[in-house]
Amino acid sequence: MSRSKPKLIATRALHDTGIFNIEEMDLEFSNGARRCYQRIRGSDQGAVLIIPQLDDQTLLLIREYSAGMQRYELVFPKGHIEHGESPLEAANREIQEEVGYAANALEHIHSVTVAPGYLYHTTHIVHAWDLYPRRLSGDEPEELEVVPWRIDQFERLLRRDDFTEARSISAFYLLRDHLRRERG
Repeated sequence: MSRSKPKLIATRALHDTGIFNIEEMDLEFSNGARRCYQRIRGSDQGAVLIIPQLDDQTLLLIREYSAGMQRYELVFPKGHIEHGESPLEAANREIQEEVGYAANALEHIHSVTVAPGYLYHTTHIVHAWDLYPRRLSGDEPEELEVVPWRIDQFERLLRRDDFTEARSISAFYLLRDHLRRERG
């Protein structure tokens, strides 16, 4: 069944955190029903999550503090896309800041959303390979630990209590399937 999008009647800004805006939206659906929704709106540029591949068998993760969960998590490097940057440019900058490598080869694999009923934010998943050492200073409050992880040990990684970030988990599966299709 094809439906038309609800009509946006009004939008009100509730709070600006500097990273996200919280807003309220009045919508009218095609059947006449009206509802008020709240959403968190990220930047229109979105973010990147990078899967750095050091060699045929090794991916690079980082261990960083996740304030929302109040613990350290293993994740793939990620960050905001700056104004005027493409997702691939942002990906190459972020891995230089977070893992100390730049990439000669970058490929956009897929774009994902998290909680799209409440959050307006897109993350672009980028595969980076043919890496070479190069560090840029970033905005991290502490040095990040770079954790090499063998691709064939990914199932073990999934069982860890500190690898729970949904974008990182989905990124691995998307990369795995992408590489299988490429290799035939």
